[in-house]
Amino acid sequence: MKFWYKSALSVVAAIVIIAIGLMVWEPLAAVRPGADPVTAHSARIRRDNFGVPHIDGASDADVAYGLAFAEAEDDFATIEELLAAIRGRSAAISGADGAKLDYISALVDAQGQAERGYATLSPATRVLVEAYAAGLNRYADTHASEVRLSRLFPVTGHDIVAGFALRSPFFFGLDRTLGALADGKVPPRDGSPADERGSNAFAIAGARSTDGVTRLVSNSHQPWTGGVAWYEVVLHSAQGWHFAGALFPGAPFGLVGHNDTLGWTNTVNRGDLIDTYKLVLDGGATQYRYDGQWLPLETHRVWLHVRFGPFVLPVPKTIARSRQGPVVTNALGSFAIRYAGFGDVRQVEQYYRLNKATTLAEWRSAMAMQAVPATNFVYADAAGHIAYIYNMRFPRRAPGFDWRGVLPGDISRAVWTTYEPITADPTYVDPPSGWLANSNNTPFVATGGGDNLDPSSFSPLLGIETYMTNRAYRFRDRFAALGTAKISRADLMAIKFDKAYSHEGWAGVWLARVLAVDPKGDKDVAAAQALLRTWGWTLDGTNRADALALFVLSSAAGQGYRGDPLPDAAARLKADVAFLLTHAHRLDPPLTDVLRIVRGTTDVAVTGGPDALRAMYTHEDTATGKRVGYDGDSYVMVVEWGVDGKVRSESIQPYGSAIERPASPHYSDQSALFAAEKFKPVYFDEASLMGHVERDYRP
Repeated sequence: MKFWYKSALSVVAAIVIIAIGLMVWEPLAAVRPGADPVTAHSARIRRDNFGVPHIDGASDADVAYGLAFAEAEDDFATIEELLAAIRGRSAAISGADGAKLDYISALVDAQGQAERGYATLSPATRVLVEAYAAGLNRYADTHASEVRLSRLFPVTGHDIVAGFALRSPFFFGLDRTLGALADGKVPPRDGSPADERGSNAFAIAGARSTDGVTRLVSNSHQPWTGGVAWYEVVLHSAQGWHFAGALFPGAPFGLVGHNDTLGWTNTVNRGDLIDTYKLVLDGGATQYRYDGQWLPLETHRVWLHVRFGPFVLPVPKTIARSRQGPVVTNALGSFAIRYAGFGDVRQVEQYYRLNKATTLAEWRSAMAMQAVPATNFVYADAAGHIAYIYNMRFPRRAPGFDWRGVLPGDISRAVWTTYEPITADPTYVDPPSGWLANSNNTPFVATGGGDNLDPSSFSPLLGIETYMTNRAYRFRDRFAALGTAKISRADLMAIKFDKAYSHEGWAGVWLARVLAVDPKGDKDVAAAQALLRTWGWTLDGTNRADALALFVLSSAAGQGYRGDPLPDAAARLKADVAFLLTHAHRLDPPLTDVLRIVRGTTDVAVTGGPDALRAMYTHEDTATGKRVGYDGDSYVMVVEWGVDGKVRSESIQPYGSAIERPASPHYSDQSALFAAEKFKPVYFDEASLMGHVERDYRP
């Protein structure tokens, strides 16, 4: 009996030891990178009456240090999660979902890219990213209770660079390729983003404006929380860095916005920058055939540290690479992935140079680096110039292959190694029409008056998209309706906030299918179809069919935006009708009763819809019976250079500067203005900031 009792105690003790070990081993196993040089930084942070941080420093590095601290004050949780993913430790915070990100980080070798490419960055850029890392470390040191993952800090400049290497390819569709392979499928031929990462951009030359003002509208559509939610800043250093705009967590500079003399904005493009190769492996799956020879498949083991409740368990994964790139194996075989920009980490250099460019020539020189592998750039400046660069880092591909499909993995001629120059990109500078626009559409519909580029002038090997979004049809038609008349600010704002749908695009196809559904005796479905036939094709809240149209359009918006097959119209219509009748008890509630922005205790009505120029992406809230916004129109900025060359700007976003701080008064203080389609001032210079400072301090 004593023997049994002692044995049982031994087993229990062993289990306890193992359990404690599983709870504490992960941080002990975490590898700390080498530390950055120790450098003192000093920054001044002034929060204006909207909580936006204005950061001043003697040097650019001082400003980057203050920027990191200010952003951590408003959204430390997201920054910590990003840093964890960069270090391959995301799963230790968020479990199985984080494990997917850790696997991708290892697959694309984000840390390795940063290590190998760090020396290619200028000394000034390295100092900048290291100062930004120091600012994050300062915040973590002084707010230890917020740190969830031990031994994550201190972070380094290498980590900041690795963050760009990890996130950049997702903007041109790597997640869609990897998602298909993970599901045992062949990647789609369209390499577009996996969700509605849309945006609008408009530039009007002063010569075309009614008042001589050159205008730039930055209107990115991003999620309202998370790693790609916009964060607004104003930056100023004695070294000549003066910038107002927005950035994502982990960026040590502005990504969209303006300085004193010029500004730019981005929209996601969907050109073909990703190629997938089917490998031919030997019987042991250790070698692949390449030009008639057998080459070893490079492999190494990584351990994903996955949280399950209080425990963190090690999960092994094998990472494989061929000459083409990282390899993913599924039931269909082994596929290698090659994408533009892999191994080039200079996009931090390029964005830094863009921030400090003072002329169109300097700005174009920075663009010629091609270190930012994708996204459209739309530009305007104080001299009255406007420009649009499609900005795709086109691989130099050999003819004779189906570059949209799966390529043979055993032929070296199918593996590109160089890129086309920036001159290969569709580019517009000061078109005679006086305006430029992009809404994630083909670059061959960018302006008017016969000034668009000819698609036949560009090689099909480049993989330039021909797709038109609903938003592109709408801006095309609205600008065309103005003819050759001068364009006022009111005209431009009416286009930006347009809520209508074109019959030419996916919405027209989808509505036709919905109206063609056989009700099969279902009176509610028949009534819904009759109501939809009265709809005015705009979600502005003035038509009694608007709410139903919002539900119906939202049911197919993702597929429509991507160009995927549309869902089953009968099933979706029945589901939308059932939701409205269950929660609103009618098919025709006012749109503003149904479409809401909910942020903390703020709950306001809004108008617009999916893939409208006033873009609203929503989810059904079964608790309230509403559609609640989570994505779409986010940071909107209007930049204006008057005839005197002075810059003025306004901005708005659907939340507040305290992105993840619900207790802050700036968590949702912009929501009502945003819903009302109004703007707040950007206090860009010292004179305009005076009298609007809410808090003044140093980290």
